[in-house]
Amino acid sequence: MQEQSKAALIIGGAFLLILGFGGGYMVADRSAMPASVAQALGGETPPEGVDLTPLWRAWKTIDERFVPASVPPTDASSTSPVPLGTPEERRVYGMIQGLADALGDPYTFYLPPVEQKQFEEDLSGNFEGVGMEIAIRDEILTVVAPLKGTPAERAGLKPNDRVLKINDTETRGMDITTAVSRIRGPKGSEVTLLVAREGWEEARDIKVTRDVINIPILETETKDDVFVISLHNFTANSPLLFRNALREFVDSGKNKLIVDLRGNPGGYLEAAVDMASWFLPSGKIVVTEDYGGNRDNVDHRSRGYNIFNENLDMVILVDKGSASASEILAGALRHHGVATLVGTATFGKGSVQELVPITELTGLKITVARWLMPGGDQIPHDGIVPDTEVKVTEEDAKEGRDLQMEKALELVRGM
Repeated sequence: MQEQSKAALIIGGAFLLILGFGGGYMVADRSAMPASVAQALGGETPPEGVDLTPLWRAWKTIDERFVPASVPPTDASSTSPVPLGTPEERRVYGMIQGLADALGDPYTFYLPPVEQKQFEEDLSGNFEGVGMEIAIRDEILTVVAPLKGTPAERAGLKPNDRVLKINDTETRGMDITTAVSRIRGPKGSEVTLLVAREGWEEARDIKVTRDVINIPILETETKDDVFVISLHNFTANSPLLFRNALREFVDSGKNKLIVDLRGNPGGYLEAAVDMASWFLPSGKIVVTEDYGGNRDNVDHRSRGYNIFNENLDMVILVDKGSASASEILAGALRHHGVATLVGTATFGKGSVQELVPITELTGLKITVARWLMPGGDQIPHDGIVPDTEVKVTEEDAKEGRDLQMEKALELVRGM
């Protein structure tokens, strides 16, 4: 989108702060608050030392003077970014969204009722849209990765593409929930994205026809003496599928393995830890959650399945579409000397998000920690640089040449 535990899911990434109003003499008395705000506060203690007089003055001014320039949308089919609900509810939603936006963190945002429902649908792995992970990177709407076999991939979208317009609407200043609502749509409908890409002199329109999206998870194949596992997502089912793939690898009698994480935007943390445990002794650190002093750091350690010996030769393929859980798995196995990384730098998703319910229908997705690799460094903002860098040109892609896979095969065979 989602989370089975506080650190269960890494979003790409598509993904909190409990709503709190207080401070000053006016907010000590809850009877002075609008009913919807007081309800949202629940039993929370208002923060000390915060003067919210301007906020209530603005609220009162709106009550007394505001006349809408046009009739606001009231039906669920509307594409307006304004959350639906009563006028008071919309104002409360707007204040929460403003709190999140003020943090300047692209992974922290408010989920009003419609977006919350879409987020839950994403977790089910079946929805209608274009099939790509997006994020705000350096204040620009950016493609993390198009999912394999989806309309986004078929239309030619690539990791790190920058989306400048959605149809005729510029994305500058657009929050991620609004972008998702504008890109998503019913099967058969079309959306036009104005895309800028490294190596292009000018931005180009890419038309994508929406469809039902079934998120792919894993595929296996053999390339002569090498076994290849292509992992497309870290879902709740991924550990079981990965275990079955490893059993298939062992049964093949081969000892050379390539794990392809290209275009994998991440998913469940627990899935990444479980997969790493097949290659690491018990107790080895896979990743650490650094909570910035808000609470004790949490080390996620190998469960010690560790069924392989030193005879295993392993290469992991990564690119700009490898994010979050992909970076955790790749970074851990490289640090512990299990695997060599080939491809291009990863996305650089070095933070942890939680989904905190605000009401029964809304939530706040907030960054609560940073990912630290086993050596103690945060996953870099510019991504993990592979041991062997292999860039792919537009011509290579058009001709169907996979130079990264070719290099991975060369290296694993030479181990």
